[in-house]
Amino acid sequence: MASSALIGYKLAALLSRKLPKRLGLGVASFLGYAIARIDKKRRDQVIRNANRLSDSELSRKELKDFVDQTFESYAHYWVNTFRLVDMTKQELESTFSHDGWELIETALKKDSGVILVLPHLGAWEWGGLWISEIKGVPVSAVVEPLEPPELFEWFKRSRNALGMDIIPLGSDAGPQVLKAISDKQLIVLVSDRDVGGSSVEVEFFGEKTLLPAGPATLALRTGATLLPVAVYNKEDGCHGVVRPAISLERKGKFRSDVKRITQTIADEMELLIRKAPEQWHLMQPNWPSDSQPEKGRI
Repeated sequence: MASSALIGYKLAALLSRKLPKRLGLGVASFLGYAIARIDKKRRDQVIRNANRLSDSELSRKELKDFVDQTFESYAHYWVNTFRLVDMTKQELESTFSHDGWELIETALKKDSGVILVLPHLGAWEWGGLWISEIKGVPVSAVVEPLEPPELFEWFKRSRNALGMDIIPLGSDAGPQVLKAISDKQLIVLVSDRDVGGSSVEVEFFGEKTLLPAGPATLALRTGATLLPVAVYNKEDGCHGVVRPAISLERKGKFRSDVKRITQTIADEMELLIRKAPEQWHLMQPNWPSDSQPEKGRI
């Protein structure tokens, strides 16, 4: 018997595809506002994120507006992602703009692999579909497994339909990623949250926390080009931004180089998030202080 979570996602996907886009987004906005008031844990995390992003104390109204915008953005993300499977190549090409694609093209010519590192920001699946369908470059993404398992299997099939190979994070992920690199696939690593694997301490938005060591470790061991990336939602589609490659120059012991490069990744993600903070969909605790009462309530 299917779980309630799986049934909910399938229903949301069906409605997103069947409803006219404007109506679907309107319904998503309403649900986003409602969930922002019901889901206290996620709301409090978004408030903490808002305070980290701000140089000064935010007012009650500013916090409320930021929370509403973030939950609305997240709801729109799901509607748009569910609709991608029905998008024609012409629609995909006309709705996706970009800055920096030439950096990926140059890296692909080096034949040593390309790793894209990005935060939970905007709509990365839209960018993955554009890369695979329009540019003809296969994409593999390493993601955290979902519970229950049948939900994750449905998620994998959905992303496979968008031209992406999904690699579950775990003990088998390393060999699968290495094979994907050897097969000249782009590797996508969402890297703004520690998910329990190998990690290193960095400063992220002015506070010490742990971030995955995987991207830096993989790049150092393979020589793959490491590119910070974000895909932002915009009114009529998405806009991808590719930042210059992160230097992999060896300057010390392997572990210290991993830490230094991971700090650079954190700095790059900060820069990308600050361009559209309301599209940052990180709603799980990520810093040691997230266990403390949040500063500011709405």
